[in-house]
Amino acid sequence: MLVRLVLAGLAGGVAALAFEPFAYAVALPVAIALLAGMLASLPEHHAGRRGYLLATVFGAVFMLTLLPWLHVVTPLWPLIALAEAPLIGLTGLAAAYARRPWWPLVVAAIWTTAEVVRSTWPLGGFPWGRVGFGVADSPFAGLLPWVGVTGTTFVVALLGAALGWAVVTVRVRPVPAVATTLGALALATAGAWLPLDPAGGVRDESALRVAAVQGNTPGVGLSAMAERRQVLDNHVRATQDLAAAVRRGAEPAPDLVLWPENSSDIDPFTDAAAYADVAGAAVAVDAPLVMGTAVSDGVGWRNRFQLWEADGRPTAYYDKRKAVPFGEYVPFRAVLDPIVPALEQIPRDMLPGDRPGVMELADVPVGVITCYEVAYAPLVTDLVDSGARLLAVPTNNATYMGTAQVEQQFAMARLTALATSRSVVVVSTNGVSGLVAPDGSVVERAPVRTTHVLTADVSPRVGLTPAVRWATVWTVLFTVPGAVLALAALLVLRRGRRTPAPLERVEATA
Repeated sequence: MLVRLVLAGLAGGVAALAFEPFAYAVALPVAIALLAGMLASLPEHHAGRRGYLLATVFGAVFMLTLLPWLHVVTPLWPLIALAEAPLIGLTGLAAAYARRPWWPLVVAAIWTTAEVVRSTWPLGGFPWGRVGFGVADSPFAGLLPWVGVTGTTFVVALLGAALGWAVVTVRVRPVPAVATTLGALALATAGAWLPLDPAGGVRDESALRVAAVQGNTPGVGLSAMAERRQVLDNHVRATQDLAAAVRRGAEPAPDLVLWPENSSDIDPFTDAAAYADVAGAAVAVDAPLVMGTAVSDGVGWRNRFQLWEADGRPTAYYDKRKAVPFGEYVPFRAVLDPIVPALEQIPRDMLPGDRPGVMELADVPVGVITCYEVAYAPLVTDLVDSGARLLAVPTNNATYMGTAQVEQQFAMARLTALATSRSVVVVSTNGVSGLVAPDGSVVERAPVRTTHVLTADVSPRVGLTPAVRWATVWTVLFTVPGAVLALAALLVLRRGRRTPAPLERVEATA
């Protein structure tokens, strides 16, 4: 069993290679195949319990390899990574069914269900490391506009499970093993020849000229945003420079200007100078300007994206809905504050918004989703369902510069564009900022840690991809069977029932 545990850990490390900065998408089915092969070959006695242990070790190493960037904000980051492992471990319950010919479907179903659960629970969930977010620039990516992140996870997990199962059973059941593997491979690579725009999404009659302002920050790490006035001044100055270039005829006039999250950590509604600066920037560039700021209401604060009209008036806004635990609010504050002094850095909790961030900008519905909210597929679906024809992802990754976090999040934005068939504008304080086409390709990208303004004509789109139109159907289809199978396996383990006949017995009667 010790050898199996070591191999499970190695497989978890391989899985992390599918994500930035490595981005080897093939690592995911290979890693799942390694785990599946060990699960399928477990001896009958206590297969479910041992399977759970193996999958938990896999999950622990996977998350520990994927999330070292969390060390920037907390030395306790391994605890966060390890907290994800028991949910990934649920996949190991599939070992209770290992002697069934449909076993790869069981693995894929339980894996997908566990992934959706950990993306929503506890504390709102943590979707980092979803299989569907590790397929950029691969044949698997074409599945996203059809079945979304959840369905893509299922299909890639099915391919890995089929490969692992086939290795174990090919001598016993050669025809089912080969047929299952070939079928899973065909399904997983179907995105390579399926159309990338299954919705028939069409370009609007006129494109928008979008300007994304990356103002840069003076500090690094936890001190990146310490000089709040300097950060605001950087974004104001870059916007005024853009306005001057437009007046000279060096740049076309923008229809819309986007600033990143925390472009002003100074509340412009309580600070007259900040108000005047932002309003003045909007007037100078003569275009609607959306900027991220922190707004206080005396009880808590809101991570707000405020629209300033071209005449300098603040109108519509979006309040970030998904707050970051221990970053923007402290769960169980009354209990934890006295025993964790570091939580003093978060004296007040962020109050989440309660509606999708769709704003009419230049007569086009634009969906705003903040920073790591892009990892939550239901929030993105809400925006497109609410009429968003273009997506904006303002973010502040200044704290994580120099780590894999910024590239991992940018990859999620690219895959979001592909799943929704929408252009995505990512604007960050100091990187990564970029313009992403509806097919997930990067149109333009700003250099990091510099002041830079990205400008481009972006075509809004109408029409819903199957991934968006049938989002609820896909979630039910790919998760309910897994939940039922996992519960059934738990009952088998609890009651001490025997699992189906071991491979040796099947071979003897074949």
